[in-house]
Amino acid sequence: MFAKSAHFALILCLVTGTAMCQTRMPPIPEDKYTEAQKKAAQEFLETRKMPVFGPFVPLIRSPELMLRVKEMGDYLRFKNSIGQKLSEFTILIMAREWTQDYEWYVHHPLAMKAGLKPEIAEAIFVGRRPDGMAGDEEAVYDFVTELNHTKRVSDTTYERAVKQVGEQGVIDIIGLQGNYTLIAMTLNVSRFELPPDGRRFPRIPD
Repeated sequence: MFAKSAHFALILCLVTGTAMCQTRMPPIPEDKYTEAQKKAAQEFLETRKMPVFGPFVPLIRSPELMLRVKEMGDYLRFKNSIGQKLSEFTILIMAREWTQDYEWYVHHPLAMKAGLKPEIAEAIFVGRRPDGMAGDEEAVYDFVTELNHTKRVSDTTYERAVKQVGEQGVIDIIGLQGNYTLIAMTLNVSRFELPPDGRRFPRIPD
């Protein structure tokens, strides 16, 4: 009953644009920051070369956590062992798993720039297994989706992933899943606003 009520509320929110859709954790004016938030925002600016944005807007409510999430993201986005195409592919799958529109909005262009085929991304967007994946993409897709849906992976899925990306790559994929689950949860709970030019996922019934 709760799941059906929540699904109905989400549909009502999307269709009517009522107050229930409003962002729960809007940006905090800089003059209202605590000292810890000021310090965290300054460190964020110095390392990311931009002010607090996106999921870090709600996360700055816990400034130390925000910085830890940023640090993990810095490794997983820019220094991981599997390369940008596979890491962005993983992030797109996680965005679809969590029906997280903003996560897709940010990472779809990055995935395209990294060389992921548009038709593969589109299949993920509509909730379908992509056709025509390369061997490494197929191994990552199976690993990520199986771990999400069954909370573990079979020996066959594990061994295929290790063959393609190595043990460090498998750990980095797990890290990407965990990090972007946290970000998706934060964005969903805070009802972070999707920019006007963003695409909304088709809502897959529970």
